[in-house]
Amino acid sequence: MERLFEFAVNHPFLVSLFFALLILLLWNLFGGAVGGGMQIGPTEMTRLINREHAMVVDLRSAEDFKAGHILNAVNIPEAELADRKKELEKAKGKPVILYCQSGTASMRLARQLKAEGFERACSLSGGLTSWRNNSLPVVRDNG
Repeated sequence: MERLFEFAVNHPFLVSLFFALLILLLWNLFGGAVGGGMQIGPTEMTRLINREHAMVVDLRSAEDFKAGHILNAVNIPEAELADRKKELEKAKGKPVILYCQSGTASMRLARQLKAEGFERACSLSGGLTSWRNNSLPVVRDNG
């Protein structure tokens, strides 16, 4: 224990870096619960779609959407979400699942929707990348 204290005194940068990384790791693990956002995995998303008729919203560009998306997803690019919220109104009492490519933008926007009254808004953890990594189907638009 004495050597640990000596190390901390002799290497303040490394100790500070360790604690900063520890805080970031904890924020990554528990930040969604603390911040009011909700992330779900592909399995939970499938359950919500099948049992509760969740609305699935793809936040990627129209080109990315055509290249491959989750079946029955509605394409509302991130930049257009504020102007197209009326399209989500019909699903206000149901789960609204947002996804992007990696899950970063969808988590932020799910929190925003929750604050605006969409109590069951959530984000696909890891985005479409996570969906594909779980070998789940993606459909393409031919057009």
